[in-house]
Amino acid sequence: MDDRLEGRVALITGAGSGLGRAMARRMASDGAVVMCSDVNEQAAQDTAAQIGEGGGRSAAMRLDVTDSDAVRDSMQNTIRELGRIDIVVNNAGIGGAFGWDATVGVNLSGVYYGLLHGTALLAERGGGAIVNIASVAGLNALVGSRFSRGGEVPAPDRSAAYVASKHGVIGLTRQFAINFAQQGVRVNAICPGYIYTPMTARTTEIPQGEEFLQSLHPMGRLGKDEEVASAAAFLVSDDASFITGVALPVDGGYSAR
Repeated sequence: MDDRLEGRVALITGAGSGLGRAMARRMASDGAVVMCSDVNEQAAQDTAAQIGEGGGRSAAMRLDVTDSDAVRDSMQNTIRELGRIDIVVNNAGIGGAFGWDATVGVNLSGVYYGLLHGTALLAERGGGAIVNIASVAGLNALVGSRFSRGGEVPAPDRSAAYVASKHGVIGLTRQFAINFAQQGVRVNAICPGYIYTPMTARTTEIPQGEEFLQSLHPMGRLGKDEEVASAAAFLVSDDASFITGVALPVDGGYSAR
């Protein structure tokens, strides 16, 4: 850990658990002040408390990313409470089991609102960095598994909703990166493979399910949330100053097959 984000303020959506919490903690350890937002306000507060216990500075708020006005207001609230905004991480997401409308609403529209309001605001303030959390499902179709709680095969429409939403995130990333490249705003995406998070717990809690997911990755294991957080911390730092519009796999070789 270092101080490469010292003096910067990051707004992270879906910061109440999983990848969002890991990224919030990592960016705070690298010197950023972090606004933790989540539809579950208590979970966001818990993440902020963990950052405080580690010596970092943070705040928390409730945010439903499917509400465009709320996303816009969350950025203004971040400036009012923490003094500025330099980084936006559009992380909030759900699995395809919630159905097409909900999945696209959170995973795609939620990212779009973060980009729509975030790029314009950062450009007005002289620049900044945005990271969107996509998925290997944004680069590939998903292979179905019979291993899930209850032994049910995931419905094709569930996979389709998730894959479509994550492919869309990569398209938005590239378009906004081009639109704002000359205004000092860098926009990148991370495409995690299967990571040990609450979202994958339905499968990883079953031994055969965990083995199946491991077999999809040439490295023979699932990823850790801190490994995704490290990539995000890099992309929003000056170390990545000439990187924009990329969809970076953090997937143990999944997408190289």
